[in-house]
Amino acid sequence: MFDGYDSCSEDTSSSSSSDESEEEVAPLPSSLPIIKNNGQVYTYPDGKSGMATCEMCGMVGVRDAFYSKTKRFCSVSCSRSYSSNSKKASILARLQGKPPTKKAKVLQKQPLVAKLAAYAQYQATLQNQAKTKAAVPVEGFSWGNYINSNSFTAAPVTCFKHAPMGTCWGDIAEGVRVEVPNTDCSLPTKVFWIAGIVKLAGYNALLRYEGFENDSSLDFWCNICGSDIHPVGWCATSGKPLVPPRSIQHKYTNWKAFLVKRLTGAKTLPPDFSQKVSESMQYPFKTSMRVEVVDKTHLCRTRVAVVDSVVGGRLRLVYEESEDKTDDFWCHMYSPLIHHIGWSRSIGHRFKRSDITKKQDGHFDAPPHLFMKVKEVDAAGEWFKEGMKLEAIDPLNLSAICVATIRKVLADGYLMIGIDGSEAADGSDWFCYHATSPSIFPVGFCEINMIELTPPRGYAKLPFKWFDYLRETDSIAAPVKLFNKEVPNHGFHVGMKLEAVDLMEPRLVCVATVTRIIHRLLRIHFDGWEDEYDQWVDCESPDLYPVGWCQLTGYQLQPPAPQSSRDSQSSSSKQKKKAKSQQYKGHKKMTSLQLKEELLDGEEYSFLQGTSDQESNGSASYYIKQEP
Repeated sequence: MFDGYDSCSEDTSSSSSSDESEEEVAPLPSSLPIIKNNGQVYTYPDGKSGMATCEMCGMVGVRDAFYSKTKRFCSVSCSRSYSSNSKKASILARLQGKPPTKKAKVLQKQPLVAKLAAYAQYQATLQNQAKTKAAVPVEGFSWGNYINSNSFTAAPVTCFKHAPMGTCWGDIAEGVRVEVPNTDCSLPTKVFWIAGIVKLAGYNALLRYEGFENDSSLDFWCNICGSDIHPVGWCATSGKPLVPPRSIQHKYTNWKAFLVKRLTGAKTLPPDFSQKVSESMQYPFKTSMRVEVVDKTHLCRTRVAVVDSVVGGRLRLVYEESEDKTDDFWCHMYSPLIHHIGWSRSIGHRFKRSDITKKQDGHFDAPPHLFMKVKEVDAAGEWFKEGMKLEAIDPLNLSAICVATIRKVLADGYLMIGIDGSEAADGSDWFCYHATSPSIFPVGFCEINMIELTPPRGYAKLPFKWFDYLRETDSIAAPVKLFNKEVPNHGFHVGMKLEAVDLMEPRLVCVATVTRIIHRLLRIHFDGWEDEYDQWVDCESPDLYPVGWCQLTGYQLQPPAPQSSRDSQSSSSKQKKKAKSQQYKGHKKMTSLQLKEELLDGEEYSFLQGTSDQESNGSASYYIKQEP
């Protein structure tokens, strides 16, 4: 294994055969501007400005890739939307009364429901004027610097079974040695050296070149799954030169003997590590596949959509009737929101028939076996019934667990749920959860776990008491034994960093933190934003990813808000918090073209912090007894 190390002793300028183009690295002229965007480097020989900002959605990107001669918009849809946006903003201003306070995004697309879509467009028109909500620039954010400067800890890759390498991460840990490019070298060819992992943060590793001992001056972060990271011995078998960094070349005269001594007994990556990475990033869903997905304008029904692109297992779905392909929806391929064609009919779920009576050329139905399987249930004995009460995460406000009612029992264990006090008359905002879903809970779950329960809108008898409410509504609680009580050994801890989808705008993946753990339920906080934007998410949600996932898959990461935005946005909300800390008024839902009132006027509430937060990854008795 050490035969290939001869290149690092007598002749440090030697290299492998010249026909290997991978070794050659032409130096960049210092006069060329270098533009960094999401980890990629773009150079422009003509010296022209390389970046542009879309005037419609605020997306920052490479100027040459923008639409039209003026480069004012990132896409055709943004150009078209811009012309009609003034009229929409005027309508929304009348409906909403004042500018919204939701966070600005670097990317804006259709959110989960139409009311959030309308809000996103309204916000885009204000983004250039509202300094407190300016778009967050993507360039400049570094996970490594962010973690180092704050001594953060990231959730390990093994917490994310759906992510690449999530089930085969193995023993990769601090102390593991790898072969990486040597950047502290003046040679014109690409050379390598040994480095050890000093710290792990998701896919990212802080590396230190062998021979630097306790000197951290040249430590650097990289994605361990990157193409330039290799197991020890790769250079020997590939004929690549190993050259010690220039800063320490004088320390030893026999570097080969030094490496043999240091690496004997050391751990390294498996020989097939890069192959495993490649295999774990192969996804069964392909473009042009047809699926059934939730209708974001009416959560109670599904529609046919077509897979437009696949990025890291996330699907951009375009509703089949969208002629310009702008009516889209983002979700993971394991999301409970997508199903095979014919699923709705098989369980009795509402379905919007497409005006397109014939499949378009090249479109084909996704095979049923590709979709996430739900646990089989036995509904023959005691089972959920219409009218039973329970507690559920509100899909239109994921920071809240609300009083809810089973409105319809479907086949195969599926239930239609409605939020008490906020339901539309036609049931268009009912939503479908499976009986085993980790997003529904028995009566009393919030009380026993010291979570604020959102009472029905307009309910006057506060504090809310389930016993009184059941008696007043002549209702019964769903039996505790019917709920999913399984708690996996997930490995998350409070304070861990990760990358998480903003499910209210599911195209966006943001820097986030785990702030509470209630058995298998995680409270996800988006760094830089108020707590009112937090979301309750299951520990096995496919919308959570390790640090470095965006870089690995080429997805754009939304960084934390800058300090100026945090200071200005929190000043008004903190004043309101003082006046409203004693009583929570509940969330008011509006029509399909409006946002929830609590997003518009900045109302918020605090979750109680208590000893019920369970960081132990095992089952526990966390359901309260029902009062007689």
